[in-house]
Amino acid sequence: MTFAVENPKVYQKAVDFADEILAATEQFPRGYGFLADQLNRAAVSIAANLAEGNGRFTKPDRRQFFGIARGSIQECIPLLELAARRQIIDAEQHERSRARLEELGRMLSGLINGLDQRAR
Repeated sequence: MTFAVENPKVYQKAVDFADEILAATEQFPRGYGFLADQLNRAAVSIAANLAEGNGRFTKPDRRQFFGIARGSIQECIPLLELAARRQIIDAEQHERSRARLEELGRMLSGLINGLDQRAR
């Protein structure tokens, strides 16, 4: 069975981002489990809230969950910055992750703005 949420590009990109973060945080050194855990939760939250919002019937409900997903995108920024400053991730990983977050943010903003233009 295929769920409707699995089709939008923004959802697929969010799952890809979360998967990359999960793989990256496996390499975090001992003593930084708190940072890995918070980053994992924020990254997974993006896709999870997109999925939950897509399953809602009303525009306000969808907007609420899409807004939470946007908040999770923002939450990832300082966590990645701290990981880069502590040299837990290299500059290339940091920039690649930030670029993916920027893209997700733009796509999610478009999704939120598009809610007003839909009939339902």
